[in-house]
Amino acid sequence: MLRTISTLWKRPLPPPGVVINTIEDVLIPLEEAHLHSHSYRSRLGIASPDGAAGETDGGQKDDDDGDDYEQTGMLLRRSSSSGELLGRTAAEKEYTIGSLRKEVRRGTPDNGKGREWSDYEMKSRLVNKAIQDIGMGRYNWQLFVLCGFGWFADNLWMQGVSLTLPSLSAEFGISEQSVRYTTSSLFIGLCFGSFFWGIGSDIIGRRIAFNATLLITSIFGMASAWAPTWPAVCLTYAALGFGVGGNLPVDGALFLEFLPDASSSLLTLLSVWWPIGQLFSSIVAWFFIAHWPADQGWRYFVFTIGIITFAMFLTRFFIFDLFESPKFLLSRGRQAEAVAVVHGIAFRNRRKTWLTDELLDIIADNSHHLDTDDDDDHVPHYSQHRLSTLTIIQSHLSSFSTSRLQPLFANRILGLTTTLIWFTWATIGMGYPLFNAFLPQYLSHPSPSSASPSTTATFSSAAASDDVSPSVYTSIIIYSVTGIPGSLLAYYLVDSPLPFLGGRKGSLATSTLVSAIFLFAFVKWGAKSPVLQVVFSCVEAFSQNIMYGVLYAFTPEIFPAPVRGSAVGVASFLNRVMGLLAPVVAARMGSEGDGGTGPILVAGGLILAAFGAVVGLRVETRGGQRL
Repeated sequence: MLRTISTLWKRPLPPPGVVINTIEDVLIPLEEAHLHSHSYRSRLGIASPDGAAGETDGGQKDDDDGDDYEQTGMLLRRSSSSGELLGRTAAEKEYTIGSLRKEVRRGTPDNGKGREWSDYEMKSRLVNKAIQDIGMGRYNWQLFVLCGFGWFADNLWMQGVSLTLPSLSAEFGISEQSVRYTTSSLFIGLCFGSFFWGIGSDIIGRRIAFNATLLITSIFGMASAWAPTWPAVCLTYAALGFGVGGNLPVDGALFLEFLPDASSSLLTLLSVWWPIGQLFSSIVAWFFIAHWPADQGWRYFVFTIGIITFAMFLTRFFIFDLFESPKFLLSRGRQAEAVAVVHGIAFRNRRKTWLTDELLDIIADNSHHLDTDDDDDHVPHYSQHRLSTLTIIQSHLSSFSTSRLQPLFANRILGLTTTLIWFTWATIGMGYPLFNAFLPQYLSHPSPSSASPSTTATFSSAAASDDVSPSVYTSIIIYSVTGIPGSLLAYYLVDSPLPFLGGRKGSLATSTLVSAIFLFAFVKWGAKSPVLQVVFSCVEAFSQNIMYGVLYAFTPEIFPAPVRGSAVGVASFLNRVMGLLAPVVAARMGSEGDGGTGPILVAGGLILAAFGAVVGLRVETRGGQRL
């Protein structure tokens, strides 16, 4: 994988014998589709788009010898006894008109309530198959980086707001407890942004939303540097939160819609951008906040990370040629453009594709019999349906309707799974910010339980001080660095067969347990030594990045396709709402009586409860298993 990433921005080479000089060269007849399919590459092993022979999308390698045949660049098996080429009847049948019609109609939508697959749904499934056959390549890896900007910006600003809290207290004379409501304003923006952009991307398009979220974030982020009062700061933070809130739903959906099914675990790896954003924020805060007066440092800081966000917007908008999502184009009746996008992906990845506008109409045409395998040239006069704006909004809102949620409790196992996974999202949604959003405050002073009365007095008035030790920001930089290998390990663990640690469930359970244990350790022993505080917080960063990376990938896989959108939508909603309440809980917990560690204890209890819920899950999706 590292070798593939290293060639990310290079022009990839097509497989041997395949000539791709113009976009017209990517199209092949359906009769040759099996020679360029994902299943065929995985079974036999071919050169990857970057020219590294022997790698496949699924990471498989065939042990038998093969030969190039008719300049296709594909390998054909030879019989070990006769040396003759073996036939591929099954592979060829997979790409007949009849087989494709059956494939896009397999299963029943809406939990089998009698409705047939719509024209849009069948065509979307065929587009998915075409993208799977193209496989991972240059375009997908570039999109991985640019969608990573969204994850990067999310934690850049989440961490950034928390780093400004001591300075806001000092400049505006806000108590340590009250200043925590600043984070609530950010979460209000996140909640509205997540909801608005989730729907908006289905109405105005992924590409516009993809760029607008970072633009809004950067504008209001830079504007917050000139806020004259604390309420004005909260208002600009809420506005930038509105932009940041759209990054995860929009960027995640966009990346998944261009991601081959065989590479779905890359959604876990995408979370590596979270700690990188946190690290950047911490470094910039160390440079400005720790070395400038309280009323200047935080302003230079938010302006600088606003410039960084604006630079990411410019990279997306002017440097990278982003294709619109084929599924969005299909939903708006722009089928020819959707097909052109698939051809564009194939061209960027130096691969071939069989998808055409006419083929989409033929496969989705219900006037043909499903048992026919004819490849006639008859193209039906098909009206391309456009989903109305009202239909899209109703579809999103229906995710929370009783009729859409009832199937999630259709049987005991599914009902238990739904309850436990929602509970996990809710508890982590509050537990995570209770510790991370106020970490600069926790590191700024020791606990009264281990400090002298004079130290306790200093602790209680820390918010009013305009001198936050640079060592606090140094500790946060170290904390941020240790989160990066956590995300990388999560990518490995989700598909690992290791007992207890491997798989989706094992890695999620282990990471939540470790997170909870070290939160309690931070309270009990962290105040005794600044070194222990840093050590315990670093373990937290490492384990929590595993936790969130696995949770984002695991949840969509748990539920059957017809109810997946509703289940994930409610989970995300609960996560955001509980995150909104976290600053309220933290602000109302007095710091004098417990040394400010009360919110950390609550966070530990919540994440320990999440561990119990994960243990109770009776499903593991590693290896393609589904409910």
